Amino acid sequence: MTKKELVQKTLEGDIQEIVPASFSIHFGNDYKYGDEAIRKHLDFFSATDMDIMKVMNENLVPSNPGVRTSDDLLRIGPFKKDSPFIVHQTDLVKAIADKVGSDVYVVCTIHGITASLVHTMRPQYQALEEIRRVQVGLFREKAEPFLDAEKRITEGLCYLVESVIDAGCDGIYFASLGGESDVYTREEFEIAEAPFDKQIMECAKNAGGSVILHMCKKKLDIERYLSYAPYADAVNWGIYENNISIEEGERLFPGKTILGGLENRSGIIVDGTLSDIKDEVHRLRREMKGKSFILGADCTMAGDLPLERIRTAVDAAHDSF
Repeated sequence: MTKKELVQKTLEGDIQEIVPASFSIHFGNDYKYGDEAIRKHLDFFSATDMDIMKVMNENLVPSNPGVRTSDDLLRIGPFKKDSPFIVHQTDLVKAIADKVGSDVYVVCTIHGITASLVHTMRPQYQALEEIRRVQVGLFREKAEPFLDAEKRITEGLCYLVESVIDAGCDGIYFASLGGESDVYTREEFEIAEAPFDKQIMECAKNAGGSVILHMCKKKLDIERYLSYAPYADAVNWGIYENNISIEEGERLFPGKTILGGLENRSGIIVDGTLSDIKDEVHRLRREMKGKSFILGADCTMAGDLPLERIRTAVDAAHDSF
């Protein structure tokens, strides 16, 4: 069975003897696109032997310095199918997909509407928390220009989704930021985030791709994402970061594949021995036996984590026992 077949069967709920695995790290701004970015991805994939080639995305919606008032939001977008950030990311995806071949499951990271709006507001603000406070303030001050800017960004992200799937992606890894309980209220989330995120996810489904929904950051109010379920094939969140167990995720998202199981910046994958890592993965597999499960982590791994640790986890996911 190929890696792609294993992932496809798992996403369809067809449980196999072994478990697919997917981990990722950020390669940084020096590896947005081009030969070095391709090499970084391929080297990481080869060293870890994962089943999902996750193409990272540093080709962000471009920043628009000076977004401080509602009127400044008018300068964001519109975006076209040949906007540079779309072209660069598509070229990266196509090159990597061509290199790994048709036996590997390829997904591309797509940032949700809140994260993408954050990207437009750098570099004049540095800390994420500061940008989020400004965003919420602008939305509460005058919703119409804020939502209009989000509509333009969403259109560009839909172009990106369609382009990377056409270039060889089997699906997208949709990184949604904005569900934290201490930023938007639940009512604001339903206006300022959910419709746009779901439009992007639906675009991926309509283009023939799968959707892995990643619900990011601390203080996650995971119940805000229940309406996203029809557009998601798999779900991933900070199990340890937010103390939301796999069992709770299964209850909230019945019938969806769970991706996760390990911490990303601490715990056994960081501090345990290689034997500890293997034992923990085997324990997780026994716990998830008969369920649709992809081994992974809460979020991206630290860039300096020795790759043999990830490889040990992947090998344990592939063990017959």
